[in-house]
Parts: sequence; structure tokens; C-alpha cells
Amino acid sequence: MLEPLLLLPGMMCDARLFTPQIAHFEADREVIVADLTGADSIAEIAQQVLAKAPDRFAMLGLSMGGIVAMEIMRIAAHRVTRLALLDTNPKAELEQTQAAREPQMERVKNGGLYRVMQEELKPRYLADGPQKRDVLDICMDMAIDLGETVFVRQSRALQKRPDQQMALSKVDVPTLILMGEEDQLCPLDRHQLMAELISHAHLVIVSKAGHMPCLEQPIVTNKAIDTWLQQ
Repeated sequence: MLEPLLLLPGMMCDARLFTPQIAHFEADREVIVADLTGADSIAEIAQQVLAKAPDRFAMLGLSMGGIVAMEIMRIAAHRVTRLALLDTNPKAELEQTQAAREPQMERVKNGGLYRVMQEELKPRYLADGPQKRDVLDICMDMAIDLGETVFVRQSRALQKRPDQQMALSKVDVPTLILMGEEDQLCPLDRHQLMAELISHAHLVIVSKAGHMPCLEQPIVTNKAIDTWLQQ
């Protein structure tokens, strides 16, 4: 029996983020999308995910999902058979980014979620290309459906997240590090750092993709995930 695949979505995302991956992999194994909406700290979110996860699983996290995945590796690595980190960041948040979240959260609390997503976050997500409009629409639909409370919880969790470089240096399972070449949120140096920290990690850079290669370039992304799952 192939191990289940646990998918951890990014901030203000749900299972729709992984639609191409679910369709591709669910014929061969159980595919589970974790809920990262229930707490305002990475540690508590990780505990909530573990409480509902199978005993053993392959784990793939994108962006905030990758950050939660790193915390799971820190506290429960024995449950993870293999690890994939997509478009994410192992470092604690910079002070200026922490500070910038405060007025952003206030705007969202005052009814500005749509505008914050449209004007401040969405423009930085994706590479230009014929698929950009459709993917942006999916991103906006997910964010609006999740709502203001989740935005504030997840912002606070990211704002106070710990540095996970020490945890990554102890990872000893097959590991995929993957990023969109045009990712403006989590740049190349963060992914190179993760690949250096983890023994035998494989780094894949997806061209014509930004922060969400799973939707922007699903065929290339699924091929990389396939290879990782077969290691």
C-alpha cells in the first residue's frame, strides 16, 4: 500500500490550490488536504494537522503549508516518509515584514479583504502567461471563501513563525525542494538554502511559474512530484 499524500496549502488557500495534483495522484494513493485555518500560531496549526493525519504519510507543503510542514518535521519527523517543500521560506519573518502585516490586518478587519488580496497580494503571486487570469481568479475565490478571520489568524501565525533551519538540517527522508522561477514572495536563495540544509534534497526550478507552480505549471510540477514519490 502506497503511503497517503498529505498536502498543506498556502495562506488563504484550500484544496483548490492542489486540484491538478489531487486529480493526478488520487488514483494511486489517498490524498488528504490539511486544514490550516484553525489557529494563529504555526505550532498550534501543526498540532491540529497531526491530530487528523494518518500515522505515516508523505508530506507536501506550499508557502505557508511548507512552513507548517517544517514545524511538523521538527516535532514529529518519525511520522513523515518523505518531504516536499514548494515556494516557501525556512527563516523567521523579517522585522519590516512583521510590521507591515499590522496595518494590512487592520484593513482586512475593517472589511478590506478583497482589496488587500487584489492590490497587495495577488499581483505578486504569479508569472505572466495565458493561465494567469484563471489562476488569479481561483486565488481570489479561495481567499474570499475563507474570509477575514482566517486571514488574520494566518497572518499572525506567519508573523511570529520560528526559524526552522535547525529542523531542516536533521531531515533524513527523500526531499523535494521546488519553486516557480518567477516567485517574488519566496526567492531562489531561500530554496537553495533549504537544499543545502537537507542531505540529498533535490531542487527543481519550474520555468514560467511564480508562487503557485502547482496551478501555473501542473504538468511539470506533477512530474517532479511523481519522481519524488518514487524515490
